[in-house]
Amino acid sequence: MKIDVWSDFVCPFCYIGKRRLEMALDQFPHKDEVDVEFKSFELDPNSPVYSGKSIHEVLASKYGMSIEQAKQNNEHLGQQAAGIGLTFNFEDMKPTNTFDSHRMAKFAKTQGKEKLVTESLLQAYFTESKNLSDLETLADIAVTSGLDRQETLAVLNDKTAYANDVRIDEGLAQQYRITGVPYFIINQKYAISGAQPMETFVGALHKVWEEEHPTPILQDLSPDGSTDAFCTDGSCAVPPKE
Repeated sequence: MKIDVWSDFVCPFCYIGKRRLEMALDQFPHKDEVDVEFKSFELDPNSPVYSGKSIHEVLASKYGMSIEQAKQNNEHLGQQAAGIGLTFNFEDMKPTNTFDSHRMAKFAKTQGKEKLVTESLLQAYFTESKNLSDLETLADIAVTSGLDRQETLAVLNDKTAYANDVRIDEGLAQQYRITGVPYFIINQKYAISGAQPMETFVGALHKVWEEEHPTPILQDLSPDGSTDAFCTDGSCAVPPKE
């Protein structure tokens, strides 16, 4: 089974949805036969690098709300995150452009470290309040995920490196008409939009698995009306003597 996940590293629901999917997979008996691949999606490709503004200020300006309203919304998000074991540090969060982060994740994929880097970037932004537009900070995150620092910095300093890979993912998102994340596509057949409850993911996993691995229906070649010469429920039917 293949699950493609479009997400952004500064999207709170992406982190929540990712964790809920992982929790569902932990309950799925065929977890080892599920391949999860992350796809790039920038919530705001024109977003500037970190300017010193708080996440509350950025959201208040973007959505035309007060700082207090933004804080209340973020507090609610933080409670959702805490409910599944995540810690969101909104007070020190550094909203920023994520294009370089996505390029680094694509480089990590070539090294077999995509999942580790994805988790590390999300944790760095939401929990550790790291600046994801700072290349040295990104290199630090890469090292914790097992990547070579100098190779990573070489990629990050070359603005064309893996840029096309990111754009391909975003092009696919447009083809699928994905306008928000997280967005999950299972076996290129079923979609789940948003950080849905864990039970939704569990149900989807079982539904797709059962469709892909149906229980065989056997054709009974026994003579019509034959009800003897077999045992069931602890008793046996004995065929009459001829």
